[in-house]
Amino acid sequence: MRLGVDTGGTFTDFVWVDGDGRLHIHKQLSTPQDPAQAVLEGVAWLRVPEEAAVVHGSTVATNALLERRGARTALITTKGFADVLAIGRQNRPDLYALVPQKPEPLVPQAWRFAVDERITAQGDVLIPLEAASLTPIFAQLEADEIESVAICLLFSFLHPQHEQQIAAALQSTDYGLRMTPHLSLSSDILPEYREYERTSTTVINAYVAPLMSRYLARLAEGLGQRPLTIMQSNGGVISAAVAGAQAARTALSGPAGGVVGARYVAELAQFPDIITFDMGGTSTDVALCPGRLPTTAHGTVAGMPLRLPIIDIHTVGAGGGSLAYVDAGGALHVGPQSAGAEPGPSCYGREMGDWQLALKGASASLHAPVTVTDANLVLGRLDAAHFLGGAMRLDEAAARRALDALAQQMGAASVEEAAWGVIQVANANMERAIRKISVERGYDPRRFTLLPFGGAGPLHACELAAAMQIPRVLIPATPGVLSALGMLAAAPTKDYSQTVMVEIGEKREEGGERLAAALALLQPRALAEMAAEGYAPEAVTLHHSLDMRYKGQSHELNVPYTLVNHQSSIVNHFHQAHETRYGYAQPEAIVEIVTVRVTAVAPLSLIHI
Repeated sequence: MRLGVDTGGTFTDFVWVDGDGRLHIHKQLSTPQDPAQAVLEGVAWLRVPEEAAVVHGSTVATNALLERRGARTALITTKGFADVLAIGRQNRPDLYALVPQKPEPLVPQAWRFAVDERITAQGDVLIPLEAASLTPIFAQLEADEIESVAICLLFSFLHPQHEQQIAAALQSTDYGLRMTPHLSLSSDILPEYREYERTSTTVINAYVAPLMSRYLARLAEGLGQRPLTIMQSNGGVISAAVAGAQAARTALSGPAGGVVGARYVAELAQFPDIITFDMGGTSTDVALCPGRLPTTAHGTVAGMPLRLPIIDIHTVGAGGGSLAYVDAGGALHVGPQSAGAEPGPSCYGREMGDWQLALKGASASLHAPVTVTDANLVLGRLDAAHFLGGAMRLDEAAARRALDALAQQMGAASVEEAAWGVIQVANANMERAIRKISVERGYDPRRFTLLPFGGAGPLHACELAAAMQIPRVLIPATPGVLSALGMLAAAPTKDYSQTVMVEIGEKREEGGERLAAALALLQPRALAEMAAEGYAPEAVTLHHSLDMRYKGQSHELNVPYTLVNHQSSIVNHFHQAHETRYGYAQPEAIVEIVTVRVTAVAPLSLIHI
């Protein structure tokens, strides 16, 4: 017996598989002030027994980053690198912004501390770490009531001992700290090169981990004896204890569950190549699955790099609750602001005042929010009497009143014309998202099947398929809760990585030794940590891959790797991957292996639907 729970911006979704293998689905309005409340109310409504296991996709980490309400976090780094977070990269996300604004670092300058130590690029100790230099830093941490500390030293992925020394000192009683803060070490979280991304990822984890730990503790207490596991951004699940310590791995857990569920349904229907289209209450998530889950280690959350394995998902602010409004120039916009769960669309019967609309960025002249859901209801695409299977009745009159005010601003001839305009603008936003993950990456969408899900996905699927010339639309039996269903189909998974910097073809023996040494470090660790979570080593499957590039390039492509691969076949696989992604290959160029990756996957008894 297993229960999948996905917390969304508007609804919390539940899929329970009982002891007889039957599926029970339920939707509960989310409780943003305390997400655990909606989860526990749904568990009580479904009467889930104490022995049932719970798999949960959480938005706690994501919301903490978006709303900047994480823990009081400090950073300890190598002398001369305290401002790495503020400097960042020269990338310009908005080319036409005259005065581009970078997000403020999660750690303010006053809480970024530097220690006098140095490791060389070869992993040798150049300047040893002096324990006495930590005393004033620890005193400041205590005085400022720091809850969490990110420790990220230069080249610690080659020599982690200095980071471990600082962590041990923080946990010891020698410095008289009243309370040990939560610790995040870059050598544990991300032992890879690229100082900015490694620092950013470690700081993100430190910033959200205390909140996630407290949330999971409250949730576990409410669940009683029910075992709790958490969905990761990479499409696998981990224990609640690991999720609390490495909360950054859960930043995109909900959308990842949807892609896993879509792949599971598509495999049952024998459609291996799909484009997933998840339209919920706040946003739309799309992913292209060419016969496999699309994973990447180059994610971004709230404008900050997150270098952890995640499912490659593109998100746009277009959902059922997205607000429609007319700007000062008379143009109609839909999203990215959302009415969320409170108050929700006008048809939910919870009208909000002008000040709330102004806060969300919509036109303050409207007295009720106009959302995509309101437009679908007015156009007859939703049955007001049977929303949520009849558990909730929609107020069509309220939706028409809200759209009538919008129609006057637009100069539309009728409420229906205004509603159709809202739908067209929302569709255009979502069509651009599908083009970005298909056409712009060298994939022809006409070869794929569109698999829509989420509360609003199937409502818009046919129009999007027609616009993109996608020949098939596959709608699952339970599209509104597919993310929760996907969590039940997600296997226990853990990812490990190590930067090696090996050139293929030159110094073959030395390169092979460094590659073997990295694997010898990662594989036992993977098996040991999976065993600690209850999975026998002989049952765990290890998948290997390599981040590779042409020498001189600044970014890599991930290529699958087996232990019997010869260097020539590894290079050929990389050339093929480069040709697919960028349209050309350079067979004469030197190829580098930058990072070795190992993914440990435990077996899972899949549900049958």
